[in-house]
Amino acid sequence: MADTTTRSKVEQVAAIEPAIVIGAGAAGLAVAQALIKADVPVAILEQESRLAEPWHRRHQQLHLNTHRDLSALPGLSFPGGTPAFPPKSVVIRHMNDFREANQLPVEFGVAVETLVFKGDHWLVRTSAGSRLARHVIVATGRDKEPFTPQWVGMQAFAGRIIHSADFGDAKSYAGKKVLVVGAGNSGFDALNHLACVDTASLWLSARNGPALLPKRIGKIAVHRLSPLMARLPLRVADAVMAATQRLVFGDLTKFGMPPAPSGGASRLASDYTAIAADDGAVDAIKSGKITVVPAIREFTRDGVILANGRLIDPDIVIAATGYRTGLERMVGDLGVLDGNGVPLFNGGEADPKLPGLWFTGMRPSIRGCFANAAILGKAIARRIAGAGR
Repeated sequence: MADTTTRSKVEQVAAIEPAIVIGAGAAGLAVAQALIKADVPVAILEQESRLAEPWHRRHQQLHLNTHRDLSALPGLSFPGGTPAFPPKSVVIRHMNDFREANQLPVEFGVAVETLVFKGDHWLVRTSAGSRLARHVIVATGRDKEPFTPQWVGMQAFAGRIIHSADFGDAKSYAGKKVLVVGAGNSGFDALNHLACVDTASLWLSARNGPALLPKRIGKIAVHRLSPLMARLPLRVADAVMAATQRLVFGDLTKFGMPPAPSGGASRLASDYTAIAADDGAVDAIKSGKITVVPAIREFTRDGVILANGRLIDPDIVIAATGYRTGLERMVGDLGVLDGNGVPLFNGGEADPKLPGLWFTGMRPSIRGCFANAAILGKAIARRIAGAGR
């Protein structure tokens, strides 16, 4: 009872802050900068002890799939000599440089637990106590929590099952029999690296075919065309992507790849499936180094039974099966999430019944997450500044 009373008093006497941003990733930093430029004071709460922690944790071979000229945070270019597709070390440095250049007030080690609507402001309960804010912008990321399906029999499997988030050093897979599950962006990222390693066997289990584009056509980085693609109607963008995929790669169904259930732009907009980037995996599929197999039916102690009844015996299974936002604990009782935990609105959109609540960076974009972070951040700042805070 004493704890409840104390917390209630703290909540009553706390000053109402104009805006609190939750999360100091690219989306959080971009919206905070936009708010400051719009003369809206802001605090940024980050549960980790340093910037870009998810980037620090990912494998050393990781590069952006988006071109550097379209992946810089607002007002700050990548340094001269940066590769067209920046490696993770450069991305980490870029985010830290952006924070320093804009003097963004990030409070590290503060985890937000729940948000409570108070009519004309928000109660933000954190690991460091409660705060009050007129506006709360949730920027914790759409890939916060790796998701691995609960396959039948997986507990009995004698091999290793890891998520693609824990891919590690590609060289560590040399001599191993490896099954990659999922033909999306994460799956092809793993395959692009594994194609360069002397694995004993390498399989791709694909339930659906991907929307797949090359990183380059000749000397042209395909992502440089993304601003144009983003302006096209979905049906037209679908057709352009499908034609490009077929022209560059041919008919991948000849190699066991299932057809895609719908167009790449449509899937991006409807179920938030990111477009995969090829950087060697398709050649490995065509040469037979990577064997495309059906979806998983179940695991046994000694291997994996596929949907067609075939048994394969991988040493390692890499689940490239996506991520979840993990927002249920924070906002799950507000009615703002869909069945997969994705916010129902994003960027400058809002729920009129919950004024002051915003989300950013929660959906993939054909432009890429950094370019989209700037666009959404400015849209939110305009709405908040226009409402007179």
